[in-house]
Amino acid sequence: MPKITFVNEKLEIEVPQGANLRDEALKAGVELYQGINRYVNCFGHGTCGTCKVVVKKGVENLSPKGVMEKLTLWRMLSVIGSEQQSRLACQCSVHGDCTIETKPALPISPETDAKGKFFWETPYPNK
Repeated sequence: MPKITFVNEKLEIEVPQGANLRDEALKAGVELYQGINRYVNCFGHGTCGTCKVVVKKGVENLSPKGVMEKLTLWRMLSVIGSEQQSRLACQCSVHGDCTIETKPALPISPETDAKGKFFWETPYPNK
């Protein structure tokens, strides 16, 4: 049985041959979706791109990219520089061992600026 290693979660799971990466990750409790995307996504149809992962090892052990996955990844500017390793978890079938890096969890705190200050800590700029 193929093994999937999730780097950020420090988790390794065994999955059946040909299993869908998104389905198996969600069964194992791996959060592929951040924020509102947990509730608002395409539910595995490959159109939203919110389940994007980076394959660190074993990219050859996943199914080849389909037309819908290529189109969705093409319109996402975040994959520039890592086109070969970026995949949509909902479009991948696992056929061998692989190492996957998911998005880091979003902080629960309010938005901060580049200096780490909260918006209410800085005075209004026109005063």
